[in-house]
Amino acid sequence: MNSSAAIRLFVTALLTFALGGCALAPTVGADDARRIAGKTYVVTGASSGFGRGVAVRLGGLGANVVLAARRTELLEEVAREVRSAGGNALVVTTDVARPGDMERLMSATLARFGSVDVWINNAGVGVIGRFEEIPVVDHARVVDVNLNGVVYGSHIALGLFRRQGSGTLVNIGSVESEVPLAYQASYAASKAGVLALGRALNEELRLARLSGVHVVTVMPWAADTPFFAHAGNYSGREPNMVALDPPEKVVEAIVWVSVNPREELPVGWKAGVSTASHRLFPDLTERLSADMVHKAQMERAPPAPNGPGALHQPLEAGRGVSGGMLRPGPDGALRRSERVIRAP
Repeated sequence: MNSSAAIRLFVTALLTFALGGCALAPTVGADDARRIAGKTYVVTGASSGFGRGVAVRLGGLGANVVLAARRTELLEEVAREVRSAGGNALVVTTDVARPGDMERLMSATLARFGSVDVWINNAGVGVIGRFEEIPVVDHARVVDVNLNGVVYGSHIALGLFRRQGSGTLVNIGSVESEVPLAYQASYAASKAGVLALGRALNEELRLARLSGVHVVTVMPWAADTPFFAHAGNYSGREPNMVALDPPEKVVEAIVWVSVNPREELPVGWKAGVSTASHRLFPDLTERLSADMVHKAQMERAPPAPNGPGALHQPLEAGRGVSGGMLRPGPDGALRRSERVIRAP
């Protein structure tokens, strides 16, 4: 197949998924809400971004929500929101890269609520820049949080779910689980590992005939969360990305899939197009994606100092669900802001 034909097929796939995009961004219905009420959820990375949004959304649906992250004071703030929304909340300060912290998280949850219905491995960090210019300790930290943390959480959760005979494990991957991006090498590697882990675990569950236990990998497109303010950055420019999704779309999908499990869920038409096109035309998809990221990050973004962001120590900045990188236009639609959040 020549390149022109490949591009035509790529555009056809794009239009197909664009027209059917609503199916890739599900919303919680009344029946879903009834099934969520009273269930116990563990949410890692609950202090900001998707985790905070999911926690508060679950609280509004009457769930018991266990909040895990490094920023204790901020978790207490989220817990107050969960309780105000109508749920129950428990705060457990946790670094997901420490197996002992994850064991303590499970113990505290069982002591308070007696069981776990859904465990959501959401905590994630990133580092931006040319691979060899990023300190190896920063690459290692990305893998420790994004992949090892998911392994630790999955190991603990599935052990309990096997004993219970039921439970849903939701691991937050990324479109980069399928389509690796230039200048985010260790992040892409870690998210590819999350996808492979989920696929392997689902085969083990099938072979064990554990139909009541589910493993889900959620694969969002890049979204407007504090991720970019927290990311390590050695590009010499402010963290930047094009065509961001609003975080609420991903939050709703995570909550929905917790009671409507399937092995993999790309969220939104952009994620659906990217994953589908990569399976058809991997080289073309990777080249187009790399070109897009290069222009946005290495050419158009304003200069900024390098640093590890929140990789090794939490930052005060970036406390909400949104990162503030999108703004409503005159028609009310969200557009990329001219202002990019600068990581301290």
